[in-house]
Amino acid sequence: MSAFDRYLHAVLVRATHEAHEDGSATTDAHHLLLSLAADQGSTAQRVLAAAGLDRAAVRAALDREFEHSLSVVGVSAAAYDLPRPSRGDRQPKLGASARLALERSFATARKKDLRSSHLLLGVLEAQVGTVPRALALAGIDRAELADRVRQALDSPDQ
Repeated sequence: MSAFDRYLHAVLVRATHEAHEDGSATTDAHHLLLSLAADQGSTAQRVLAAAGLDRAAVRAALDREFEHSLSVVGVSAAAYDLPRPSRGDRQPKLGASARLALERSFATARKKDLRSSHLLLGVLEAQVGTVPRALALAGIDRAELADRVRQALDSPDQ
């Protein structure tokens, strides 16, 4: 197993844990983003942190996106005492948005050249979905952030 394979496995395990904590039946791209933001020392984590997106900030952005989505359909989260998500007994399956993010990641480089930044780029390149909405609500320019990721990939020490 290569170093990247071990890294990817660790990212997916953390993302699956995030999905389970959310009570989600699927591990989606936003769970990957949470996992990448929590991965201390990786280039992806450093790029996110430089943009003000540590794990707590990503979680807050995702929570704002959830509340905003509810408000679009006329539901105020503040008006209800919503219970915490219930965690099922089953392990969350890999969802479509996470699969697509991984496919985009793998398409950007040869397997032997893949790094954490490729995974982040795959998540950021989604045009629709929870991640783009959450980042927009947080005031993050996704295109600019993706450019920072590409710059990190071009840097020889990353």
